[in-house]
Amino acid sequence: MKNEIKFTEYKDQWIKKMENTNQSWGLSSAIDLYECDLGLMQDAEAIKEFVRILCDRIKMKRFGETQVVHFGDDPRVNGFSMTQLIETSLISAHFAEATCAIYLDVFSCAPYDPKDAAEFALEYFKGKRYNLTSVERK
Repeated sequence: MKNEIKFTEYKDQWIKKMENTNQSWGLSSAIDLYECDLGLMQDAEAIKEFVRILCDRIKMKRFGETQVVHFGDDPRVNGFSMTQLIETSLISAHFAEATCAIYLDVFSCAPYDPKDAAEFALEYFKGKRYNLTSVERK
């Protein structure tokens, strides 16, 4: 949980700023999950279900279908990649099978709690730990 921001401590302040000014474009969160369940990482339908639940949980409206594609000749990067357009931007991830790691990105101009997204992803993919880095995009 290194580099974790205390989003909940300033969430209301950030939401008000987003609603009342043009100072912030949105929030971008990089969520790195480690020691995840390989079986779930290799299941395209489980990944799609994760996206559906995550979007509901963080109150993001999906736009179009979730794209899940498996590729990678190099064993280091072999695995699924996922993209999901949302009405306020994009959610994407890469599932690195060789290391059982997932690299999830959430970017939205609508407010959400990145810690909640990270903890849900960790639980869903049965990971052991995560690293969360969030930045306000201006």
